[in-house]
Parts: sequence; structure tokens; C-alpha cells
Amino acid sequence: MSPLNRRHFLQTSAAGAGLILTGTAASGAVQGANDRVRIAVAGLNGRGKNHIDGWLGQDNVEIAYLIDPDEKVLARTVKAVQDKVDGKFKVKGVRDVREALDDPNLDAISIATPNHWHSLMTIWAAQAGKHVYVEKPMSHDVQEGRVAVEAQKKYGVVIQHGTQRRSDAGIAGLHEAIQAGKFGRLKISYGYCCKPRGGIGNKSVSQSPEQLDWNLWRGPAEVAEYHGNYHPYNWHWFWQTGNGDLNNQGTHQLDVARWAIDTDQTHPVRAMAIGGRFQWDDQGETPNTMFAMAEYPNGQYVFFNVRNVNYKGYEHQVENEYYFEDGGRIIRGVYYPKGSDKGEKVKVARGNVTPGGNWGSFISAVRANDPSMANGNVNDAHYACVLGHLMNNSYRLGEQVPFNAKAGKFGDNAEAAEHFGRLHEIMDKGVGVKDNENYTVGPTLTFDPETEKHVGDHSEAANSLLKDKNRKGFEIPEIAKV
Repeated sequence: MSPLNRRHFLQTSAAGAGLILTGTAASGAVQGANDRVRIAVAGLNGRGKNHIDGWLGQDNVEIAYLIDPDEKVLARTVKAVQDKVDGKFKVKGVRDVREALDDPNLDAISIATPNHWHSLMTIWAAQAGKHVYVEKPMSHDVQEGRVAVEAQKKYGVVIQHGTQRRSDAGIAGLHEAIQAGKFGRLKISYGYCCKPRGGIGNKSVSQSPEQLDWNLWRGPAEVAEYHGNYHPYNWHWFWQTGNGDLNNQGTHQLDVARWAIDTDQTHPVRAMAIGGRFQWDDQGETPNTMFAMAEYPNGQYVFFNVRNVNYKGYEHQVENEYYFEDGGRIIRGVYYPKGSDKGEKVKVARGNVTPGGNWGSFISAVRANDPSMANGNVNDAHYACVLGHLMNNSYRLGEQVPFNAKAGKFGDNAEAAEHFGRLHEIMDKGVGVKDNENYTVGPTLTFDPETEKHVGDHSEAANSLLKDKNRKGFEIPEIAKV
């Protein structure tokens, strides 16, 4: 598909789903120096290293800035990149992202910070006319994700989500075939984030390390005191800074799961979750075990399974499954008809994605100044993230119920009861969770996709979780003030 035809396809598809991706005078195609793209990378531990390697692997892309509040990490990374590029361009290290965004010659920013910074940096970058590649999840809560969407509409920059599977033409083709009815009507799109992790122990409140700018690290997050489990990685397991594995690794599989359902669906209308933080006895807050489900207005479901507790015989599952109304299913690329354990490998045409993988596709979109070319645009990002936020919020409002196979409250949803039962059996017989422990059973939350607010039972408590409080000087702006 040519870029022009692909652009027309994406724009008309977006319009059919009520989505708008716009470009304005605030953003522009990259001009001069043979379309050189100058990019900043924010967040240099962990995933940030992959960003650096990804951009260095693209033709005529310069890393103009490296950004991190940890002075030692910053200095080490600047030196490593400068040595690697061998004088081809000069890299500047700064601790505050705003210094980079003030540079009129900067084209884009690549965000690999802790989750609580993702939306604010995205919004600030859009306001500065910079294109954005932002790691998953794009948002730390529902409302800030909406502000990021509105910022893209107003300023017209490219925003691409770090959900790399959106650049996989095989997955795109599978979903196009599912939505065309090749396997019958999809009923349940199922994601797994089951990778072994360990506990993080308990760290006492202490002074932040001398090399860390604690004020900048916290940014918008209302975290009063430092302890050693925040920096550099375990912030994932605290609600004020992370979103647990459901909206960490799980964002990839959540996004794939939502991608497969009918294209006119945006947000679910109901969501609930059950789980717990078993065995580790640490200070982490987010669950290491969860079964969650969400129902869309058209009756399709997304199920999700988080299972991080390690045990003998642990089955690593970071994948997606598809269940159809006629009883057929697709598991690990094999289609099984109803009632059969004999399947055949799924063969479908490759789907429509911007070529170049996640890094190359973003650079192509930046050069073309075309937000619709992003593999995983701002709308896709928002809908995937909100799906996880709603599941997490149900868990956060849950009540303690004794650990047993009947703890789940699924009404007449036999499939949900069955899949929770599988998880419970693993936790019971595999992990060895004791009978005196408890599940956290979340309520079923009802959500209005149009207003992005909860209604009905539990709505007051649930709506209070739609927006985190922000520290002074790092507030997410109101939509009217973007």
C-alpha cells in the first residue's frame, strides 16, 4: 500500500470510528539536512537503553538530548552514546525535560520514564510542537490520557505508543480477518501477562541518593518521602508511580486484545477484577495475581490474566487468545473448531501497518508530519490504557474474600468462571497459596464511554480514581487549557 493510499485508509477508518487525528501549523514535516530527525530520549534506565539503540539504528536520526534526573546515569549514558556515534553529532545531557523541549531545533521526544511522567511529558511536548514516541502505558490514569488525546488534536503532532505489536503486519492481518468474520463472530479476546517475578522486600524511608534530583523524579506524582524501592525500577508496583504488571508488560497484550474486537468499539461499559499479592510479604501495592474482565457495548469481552508468582513448573505466558461465539478458538496461532483438540495453523494475509518496525514507522510518520501513520496512535493508546485502568480500579476498590474457588463474582458468565477457575487452581496447587489468605474481589464498575465517567453502583469511589492528584508545578492541565 502506498503512503498516500495508506493515509487515506487510516483517515477514513478513524473517521468511521469517530476518531480524529489532526495536523496543524504547530507541527511540521522535518525540513533540511536531508530530512534529519533530531530526537531527545527521556529516561535512560531499562527501556530507555532500547530507545537509544532503536534511534541510532535509523538513518539520519540524531539523538540531540539525553534526559534523566539521576546525574550518574545521565553522565554514563551521554558518554556511552557519544563514544558510539564517534563524533557524528553532539549529544547534550540535561536533567529537566523542559530544557530540551525549549530547543526550537528539536523535532521529537522519546519517553521511557516511570509511568507517572508519561502523559505530562507527552502533553508538554505536543504544546512545544514536538512529535512523541511514548512508552506504554501512555497514561497513568484515565483523565490524563484524555488530555493527551486532546493535545494531539490541537497541536497535530505525531504520537506513537510503545506497543510494538502494532507494527506487526501478521497480527494486523489476523485481526482484519477476525473482524471480517473469517472465524465467526469474536466473543472473547484474551490476554496474558504471566512472567515470573519476585518480591521487592521492604525498604525504609531515607534520604534520596545525592545524584538523584528527587523533585524531578517525582514530578507529578504525590509521593512525599523516598525509599529505595522507588528508584530505579520497583516504582512499577506502587499505585502513585506505576500500574502493576496489568498496565506494564500487560499493556502490550491488552492492546492486542482490544485491537481484535469490532472497530467501532472504544471503551468498555463494565469491568471487574479479582486477585491478590500473594507469597511475597513485601511493601509493593499492586497485585501479582489477577483475573480481570471487561464488557464492550456490543457484547464482546476482553479477559486478562496476570500471574507473576513463580513456582515449579511455571508456564510463561505473554500472549493472546481468541474465542468465538460458535465455540471455535485461536490459541498460539492455531485455530481449533468447536469441540475439537485438532487444529490447523492460521494462515491470513499480512495486514496494514506502516513499515519499518516501531522505530522506523515513527520516523517515517515524523518526516511526513502524518499522525495517521503511527502504528499505535494516540487514540489506540488511550483506549488500551483505559481498559487496564478500569480493571485496576475495580481491584483497588475490592473487598477481602477468603481464598477459594468460589471467590469470583461472575453471575451467569460461565466463561469467566471457567478461566478464573484455571487461575485459582494454579495458585492453589501450583503456588501453594494457603487457605487463610484472601482474594481481593473488585466490584463490577459501570463506565460511560462517551463521558469517560463511572455511573451506577460504586461510581463515586470509582470516579475518584480517574484522576490522580498532582504536585504543584507538575499539574496535568485541564483540556481547556492545553
